[in-house]
This record gives sequence, structure tokens and C-alpha cells, in this order.
Amino acid sequence: MSVRLLEPAQAELEEAITWYAGQAPGLGDAFLIETLKSIQLIEKFPQAWHPLTPHIRRCRLRRFPYSVVYTLEGDDLLVLAIAHQHRKPGYWRNRLN
Repeated sequence: MSVRLLEPAQAELEEAITWYAGQAPGLGDAFLIETLKSIQLIEKFPQAWHPLTPHIRRCRLRRFPYSVVYTLEGDDLLVLAIAHQHRKPGYWRNRLN
């Protein structure tokens, strides 16, 4: 399974890393590591997380208030958003169109 992040999801990831890095030394790296671990788990068990629609799922990070919002396209994992859990719910919904 290959993993692909949409450009807006990549931008969200980079923005969150930068923000956390500014809060405390090493925190941006910790956010990136946790996000990558979550994506690896999704690759192994893509159906294991909460369905938001019939084709879109969400995996919440443990330490940070973010979720990896994703869908499967054939054998590929497509990350639609690295979404903050308390801001603008569902803003990413039009990214599949």
C-alpha cells in the first residue's frame, strides 16, 4: 500500500509541526513522529478507525488534538487532511471532488 497526502493535508502537517516546534523544543518532531506512526497503523489496519462516511475514516492522534482523515483508493491510502479536532469540523469534505 502506498501513502499519498493531498497538498492541503501536507500543508496542514507542516503548519502543525511548525506551530508545535515554536511551543517547546522537540514538540514539532514529536507531532511528526506520532502522525507518521498513526499513518503506519492505518496502512496495516485501514478499516480499524471511525468511519465518517462510507468511504472516509478518521484516526485520532493520542497526544495531540489532531486526526488523520483518509480514504482508500484501490491499494493506495489517500490522506485528505491532518485535521485539528476542535476547528471547523468537516472542512475537508470537498477535497475528494
